[in-house]
Amino acid sequence: MIRMEQRTLGRTGRDVSVVGQGTWQLGGDWGEVRETDAFAVLDAAVESGVTFFDTADVYGDGRSEQLIGRYRKDRPDADILVATKMGRRADQIPENYVLDNFRAWNDRSRTNLGVDTLDLVQLHCPPTSVYSSDAVYDALDTLVAEQRIAAYAVSVETCAEALTAIARPGVASVQIILNPFRLKPLDEVLPRAAEAGVGIIARVPLASGLLSGKYTADTVFAPEDHRTYNRHGEAFDQGETFSGVDYATGVAAAAEFAGLVPEGATPAQTALRWIIQQPGVTSVIPGARSVDQARDNAAAAALPPLPQSTLDAIGELYDRRIRAEVHARW
Repeated sequence: MIRMEQRTLGRTGRDVSVVGQGTWQLGGDWGEVRETDAFAVLDAAVESGVTFFDTADVYGDGRSEQLIGRYRKDRPDADILVATKMGRRADQIPENYVLDNFRAWNDRSRTNLGVDTLDLVQLHCPPTSVYSSDAVYDALDTLVAEQRIAAYAVSVETCAEALTAIARPGVASVQIILNPFRLKPLDEVLPRAAEAGVGIIARVPLASGLLSGKYTADTVFAPEDHRTYNRHGEAFDQGETFSGVDYATGVAAAAEFAGLVPEGATPAQTALRWIIQQPGVTSVIPGARSVDQARDNAAAAALPPLPQSTLDAIGELYDRRIRAEVHARW
């Protein structure tokens, strides 16, 4: 098993690998994934040094959690921190974010994951007002006291939501979209989180695959893939799909990004390496649908830091092609 760099995940006090494993795709929202293939992906990640899995109760309506639970049972030697999320299975109104619902949601996740205490539970991009509710944080503190959860955190859509959550003393970490096509978190969120001792989990690191450089203007995604049905925010926040970047714009920018890739690395690994070396980032959570993808993602942790000239070129590319589309929105 490879030993990967570990960083402390904010106020959890626990160390996790700088490259984690996102498991949204195991739930089926990126096309069908067979159980044997899912286990092979998780195994490849762990063997490559990954010690952090990110999931949610809504991924495949619990399928992702269940797969991880069965995997951990089969691999008790694997020292993994599992972060799940709650809230998106209910109507998205602030009134649903109450203690009784939290208990019920957590109990379902505990069953799915096969544990008595959940390692980390994140509010899953709830209505904006939820991040400012004293009652919500009181309820989360109660869950910790009841040992349903070891720690709590938030997953956000906007930088403003992140800054609101960081100010709360019990929030262990913030999960936010961060990649070379989404730079706004660098302005305030990462510095503020570092000052407060709050971890940063970077999601959508490849802009839904755009930064892999594998897609063209003619690429067709499966009907059940969110990259088909959510390009304009039809099902959930548009920023979750291609980071909110118009697809044609993103393909063109990704082709240019590929020209900045150092020798011996892929575009996807370069995007992950860029995230890892941003001050304040704890872990980045790319998804993987194959063993090779899981291994290649993990290998980004061992790449040398990108030189300043490359960082500057990525910033210039963002300013020229992407900033106007996304920076003011999220």
